[in-house]
Amino acid sequence: MKNLNLKFIGIACLFLMTSIQSYSQITKAEIMATGLTCSMCSNAINKQLKAMTEVDSVSTDLNTNTFTVYLKKNNTLSPETLKLSVEKAGFFVGSMVVTMALENFKIEDNLTLKKGNDTFVFVDVKSKILNGETKFKVVDKGFVTQKEYKKTLKIFSKYPTYLLENQNNFHLKTN
Repeated sequence: MKNLNLKFIGIACLFLMTSIQSYSQITKAEIMATGLTCSMCSNAINKQLKAMTEVDSVSTDLNTNTFTVYLKKNNTLSPETLKLSVEKAGFFVGSMVVTMALENFKIEDNLTLKKGNDTFVFVDVKSKILNGETKFKVVDKGFVTQKEYKKTLKIFSKYPTYLLENQNNFHLKTN
């Protein structure tokens, strides 16, 4: 009887973990680029982002140099790929806010979520259950300005993965 209960709990946990992964996908990314001087600069970034097969559409706000990237359903795009696309156009990411679809997901501080090769670590968050689309700011080096990174380095140094600067680890803060 006890062995049966342990098996049931194990199967339930495995099901829960796989269901969380299937619902945790990035649906939209808001990227503020730095280094732009004219509309041709924003056009270069726009072309790079639209060239990706996972991208459905891109809207641009020239006043704030913000690119809102809408992604296709069931995409496997990571924030790193979006950042590299902006850098390929010759510019840098000043901030990135990703919107993730989460269903009945209990978020906690320092909780990690594995999605493909990427690991999302939730930092500086309060424990709560999330349903639907939720915005998170990526606070890693290269996803925020140098000034902001120096400030957050002191705050997030308590998270061991933050100091590693692994390109497949993404530290997310609720926006």
